[in-house]
Amino acid sequence: YNGASRSVSLRMPEIDAQGHMTARERQIDFVIPKGVRAGQHIRLAGQGGRGIGQGNPGDLYLEVEFRPHAHYRVDQRDVYLNLPVAPWEATLGAQVEVPTPAGLVELTIPPGSAGGRKLRLKGRGIPGNTPGDFYFVLQITLPAADDDAARVFYAGMKEQFKAFNPRAKLGASK
Repeated sequence: YNGASRSVSLRMPEIDAQGHMTARERQIDFVIPKGVRAGQHIRLAGQGGRGIGQGNPGDLYLEVEFRPHAHYRVDQRDVYLNLPVAPWEATLGAQVEVPTPAGLVELTIPPGSAGGRKLRLKGRGIPGNTPGDFYFVLQITLPAADDDAARVFYAGMKEQFKAFNPRAKLGASK
């Protein structure tokens, strides 16, 4: 996202003065540019193996891979975060503080938002000539009904909304 400095240890085959194949271990420091994507190659000029007849070393190419992140998902240049919200935040709307790789941002959840709705921060995804967008995918998270007061509250909601059928669009009557 923001780029980074990394170091890698390599074992490179080499032919010694007697013509025997040996392995030489070395450490290479390099920079991952800002906005690089998975599958891209980083060229390290002159860091590859020696040429034939002790010629100049060639270039070393590293292919970029990312470990999955615990919270963020990347698709091309867009970044996604499943954002847990309370039912009242989705229904009534709210201002919430949410994390991004660039730091915390204040996000407005519009009233009447449903689970799965995507809220976009334009241009706040992976940097580049055309930066990606950052998407927050709303995930309605219900409070636990692990005490009598909570169960009474949920029973009251059931009574208040008896005509509500969340599966009606699927053709189910119950």
